[in-house]
Amino acid sequence: MQTVILAGGLGSRLSEETIIKPKPLIEIGQKPIIWHLMKIYSFYGLNDFIVCCGYKGNLLKEYFLNFVTTNSDINVDLENNKYIILNKKKKLKWKISLIDTGEKTQTGGRIRKIKKYINGTFCMTYGDGLSDININKLIKFHKKNKKKVTMTVVNPPSKYGKVNVNKNLITKFEEKPSISNNWVNGGFFVLEPSIFKYLKTDKTIWESNPLKTLSKEKEIAAFRHSNFWQSMDTLREKIFLNDLWNSNKAPWKCWRD
Repeated sequence: MQTVILAGGLGSRLSEETIIKPKPLIEIGQKPIIWHLMKIYSFYGLNDFIVCCGYKGNLLKEYFLNFVTTNSDINVDLENNKYIILNKKKKLKWKISLIDTGEKTQTGGRIRKIKKYINGTFCMTYGDGLSDININKLIKFHKKNKKKVTMTVVNPPSKYGKVNVNKNLITKFEEKPSISNNWVNGGFFVLEPSIFKYLKTDKTIWESNPLKTLSKEKEIAAFRHSNFWQSMDTLREKIFLNDLWNSNKAPWKCWRD
């Protein structure tokens, strides 16, 4: 099964870093967040990726073109214009198609532009969020429910602490509790090729008319994920993810080095 990664947005809320690189190349523990995402899918046997490039997409292409040398110790012979890989690490099975979907194209438009590369039911996610989601269970759930779309929904923690007040006294304080009964789009999808008919133009926003229409048609199944999920929209969230990784407490790390 193929996995599509939307990696073309501007990432304006992380402009401290996205001024020089696309958001999926922002590093968590010295590895781009897109690498972490691909490691998750690869752990579950999904190694065929389609990356929808846009803003600074050339840097994504350069990263994967130079992946082997960048991630290895090498000996360079400048006189003979040759190099040798010194530490032969276990090879990744990844097959990666990097498709230019346009800098100003919306999310639905990006998916629309890779239609000709899709060969059946496929996974789709955004290039800026991590989770300890079980991809096998997600796909099994999708097949069982037989809907055009399966959307992972998550119950993220509040940005603020919760307080209970009784007669001007705070009776209970809870630091950043989960939002009760407030499920949101967690960004891990399984999609049928029939969704392409809902994507009309480059300006189509996947999260707008397509999903609204599909929900009215009762064609979206909700896969509830109650464990770890974290988007990387701000510098604070990037620091949080780095802290988890650097302290060996990253919940999304399902693979062995």
